Amino acid sequence: MDGTAPELTTRQLRRVVAASFAGALLEWYDFFIFGTAAGLVFGRLFFPASDPGTATIAAFATFGVGFFARPIGGLVFGHYGDLVGRKATLIATLLITGGSTFLIGVLPTYHDVGLLAPALLVMLRLIQGFGLGGEYGGAALMTIESAPAHRRGFLGSLPQTAASAGIMLATGVFALCAGTMSEATFLSWGWRVPFLLSAVMLVVGMLIRLHVEETPDFRAARAREAVAPATRATLPIVLLLRHHPRNIVLALGARLAETVSSNTVNAFGIAYVATQLGRGRDLPLTGMLIASAIGIVTCPLFGLLSDRVGQRKIYLAGAMATLLLIFPFFALLGREEAALVCLAFILVYNLGPTAMFAVQPTLFAQMFGTRVRYTGLSFAYQMSAILGGLTPLIAAWLLGLGEGLPWLVAGYVALVALLSFICVLLIRETPAAQPATGLANAGIMP
Repeated sequence: MDGTAPELTTRQLRRVVAASFAGALLEWYDFFIFGTAAGLVFGRLFFPASDPGTATIAAFATFGVGFFARPIGGLVFGHYGDLVGRKATLIATLLITGGSTFLIGVLPTYHDVGLLAPALLVMLRLIQGFGLGGEYGGAALMTIESAPAHRRGFLGSLPQTAASAGIMLATGVFALCAGTMSEATFLSWGWRVPFLLSAVMLVVGMLIRLHVEETPDFRAARAREAVAPATRATLPIVLLLRHHPRNIVLALGARLAETVSSNTVNAFGIAYVATQLGRGRDLPLTGMLIASAIGIVTCPLFGLLSDRVGQRKIYLAGAMATLLLIFPFFALLGREEAALVCLAFILVYNLGPTAMFAVQPTLFAQMFGTRVRYTGLSFAYQMSAILGGLTPLIAAWLLGLGEGLPWLVAGYVALVALLSFICVLLIRETPAAQPATGLANAGIMP
């Protein structure tokens, strides 16, 4: 047994991409509807207070809580994904995340059960974060490890496109409900509709994921372990920490710009325009809806370009764009013209976090061997996600510190973007066309 696995047929590869996209779409939809609801309704429904700003901060704190569960989910599902397989692990993450999101849609509010309502909301958010913690690494690897080496940048970006599609779908459903209902109706039951719809997406995602093949890279690694079973005896997390400490630190730092800027635009930006600027929820929702729709196109384009110039260059460009555009972003949000507000969301979202997110899994996958790759990607992604999840809360605090002016928030995002830019410069990029093999692919060598 030589430890190799045959490449998938075109039909099998399409099925893998569809399964990764469908599952990731549900996960991101679930994630973003919570962020949108936290900015628009959760403060009033679950954290009533005389000061709307205090209620909003409490809602954003609940939003951030889920990020603390994500590293735990990443480690747990990364462990089983590297030992048992990508497919089985991804089915579990889909069930956990989709089920908890649906249950949020049937929660009683503070008016109904008092403090039990926010307690249940926090619990379900933790469960949701736990499931999502294992989704990112697995969905990305299902596609990257199944793709031909020279197309891994492009095909690896397709599941990432689900993030933009998830934002568009989540924002669109919220905008539709808010736009067709009165304020009283929306606060009474309309906000529940986006959460309940996740049940339909869960069923579709499960049906697709149940019919995919395990990745060739993982099957090859298992074949090698049959010849040398000692490599399987060591836990993936132990191998990761022993042989890849430098890459873990660099991946963590590189990821920060994407998660901080994304949550600044998606969650805090919507609440800032709607509440602080008093422009209402329709304008920022529309701006984010258009930006995410464009992101569905730009994300795979960045992936396609990365197969020619390398993922590292695309990531550096995205970090620099975030650094340069974050101050103009807030300046445009303060303008009276609705078109300029929409333009702000479109430019920053697509040139900053979307560019980085498109190539992120392919770039990071090259930094870890197959034996520890699920664990490595999940650990780096989810640990850094803690700061991203706390960003709306941090931004709300900085906004108050700046007496309602957004420049401290912009400075915070700019500093994080600079840190990520430096980390990416230090990454030793492995050509995607020449993936690691042998001992390195098994996760034994750095």
